Amino acid sequence: MPMRAPRPCRAQMCRGTTTASHGYCQEHAHLSSGWNKPGRATAQERGYGHDWKKRRDAAMVRDDWLCQPCKREGRLTPAVEVDHVIPKSQGGTDDDDNLQAICDPCHKAKTAREARC
Repeated sequence: MPMRAPRPCRAQMCRGTTTASHGYCQEHAHLSSGWNKPGRATAQERGYGHDWKKRRDAAMVRDDWLCQPCKREGRLTPAVEVDHVIPKSQGGTDDDDNLQAICDPCHKAKTAREARC
């Protein structure tokens, strides 16, 4: 089987080349791990398995697939995620009254606010 042709490393500003399928040279190969970092629990182990998907879908239907923070401000924005009003890390639960449909910009802003506290 023929070898792959070397291609540029995916790391920004790197002049190295690679034939590896992940696209990083040997110096930057550690960047290829992404979300699958060793030691990180799976989605199922973190509580986001089949039951979570059912709860998520129910919350989206309940909220008409609209971002609830935007709706409170008079805007109608499609929701793409379900958020814990009180984060699980701060004692929040997966109860329906602690879940809200949310758009990506609102979710990022809420997460940033929570990180500052």
